[in-house]
Amino acid sequence: MTGWPDTSASLTVLPLFPVQLLWLNLVTNGIQDVALAFEPGETGVLQRPSRPPQERVFNRLMVERTLVASVVIALVGFGAFCWMIEVSGWSEGKARNSLLLLMVMFEIIHIGNCRSETTSALRLSPFKSPLLLGGAILAFLVHMAAMQIPFMQRMLRVEPVDFVTFASLLGLSFTIFVAMEIHKWWWNIRRIG
Repeated sequence: MTGWPDTSASLTVLPLFPVQLLWLNLVTNGIQDVALAFEPGETGVLQRPSRPPQERVFNRLMVERTLVASVVIALVGFGAFCWMIEVSGWSEGKARNSLLLLMVMFEIIHIGNCRSETTSALRLSPFKSPLLLGGAILAFLVHMAAMQIPFMQRMLRVEPVDFVTFASLLGLSFTIFVAMEIHKWWWNIRRIG
C-alpha cells in the first residue's frame, strides 16, 4: 500500500460513451453541416478588401473563434457534468444522459453563430436560411425521439429528462451564443480600431 487515496473509481467515469460521441456527430454535424453548405452568401463580401496571398487557411479569426467555442463548450459541459455527479448526487448514467443532451443543444445553437464570421447572429434572420433552420430543428427532434424510443434508449443509454433539467440545460447551452457574440463584437472593434 502506498497510502495514496484510491481514485480508480473516479478515473473510470466517462463523460460520454463512444457510441454517444458518434451519435452526437451524426445527429448534429451530419444534418446541420449539409444545411449550412446551402447558406446564402453574406452581403458586402465583394466590398471587403481581399485577403493577403500569404494568409493561411486557418487565419487568426478562425483560430480564435475555434478556441473560444472549444473552451466554452468544454468548461460548461465538464463543469455541468461534475456538478451533476458531485453536488446533485446524480448517477453517472443520468449525468451522462444530460450531458449528451447539452452537447446536442450546444451544436444546434452554435450553428447559428457559424452563419457569419463578423455579423451578429441577432442580425441574421433564421428564416433567411430555411434549410439550415429546418436542419437544426430536425437534429433536435431526432435526438428527442431517440430519448423516447426504447431501442434507441438502449443503444445510446439515454432517457427523457424532466422539464427543470431540460430548461437548465437549454439555459447553459446559450453560453456558447453569448461567448460568440462577445467575440464577434470584440473582433469588429479591433478590426475597425
